[in-house]
Amino acid sequence: MEKARPNWDQYFMEFAELARTRTTCIRRGVGAAIVKDNRVIATGYNGVPKGLRHCSEVGCLRQQLNVPSGKMHELCRGLHAEQNAIIQAACMGSSIEGGTIYVTTQPCIICTKMIINAGIKRVVIKEPYPDELAMSMATEAGLVIDVLNEDGSIQHDIYGAEKAAGK
Repeated sequence: MEKARPNWDQYFMEFAELARTRTTCIRRGVGAAIVKDNRVIATGYNGVPKGLRHCSEVGCLRQQLNVPSGKMHELCRGLHAEQNAIIQAACMGSSIEGGTIYVTTQPCIICTKMIINAGIKRVVIKEPYPDELAMSMATEAGLVIDVLNEDGSIQHDIYGAEKAAGK
């Protein structure tokens, strides 16, 4: 039987899923892909800056200190997938303004602020992440956050950014 052709959101989320396989984080693997005009501009996964030892080698400080998920991001050797994708686009001289970022897990507040300032207009996620400040700021900025369901359908603008912006 022939496999169904994926829609664009499914297709680009597969890039994020593939990036996720490169993670060096021992707590949570996350992948991201930034897309503009139906072209992949950059990908990223969570892990330490280039040239540094991976957490699998030196351990996880957040785990050792029992830091709960979503708290005290500064106590981590790694960068988030979204941060690495934005940095990769910058290093390559690629504009991501007006683009979409596909992320396997909903961005935290730090990544949300970076996404807003980078000019990305849409975020497509697979897994929610409870960060109320991130949700609030995304809505205020008009950042549309969609959830890609298993069947390929989209739960559109889950925080009502378009409604808040009067669209």
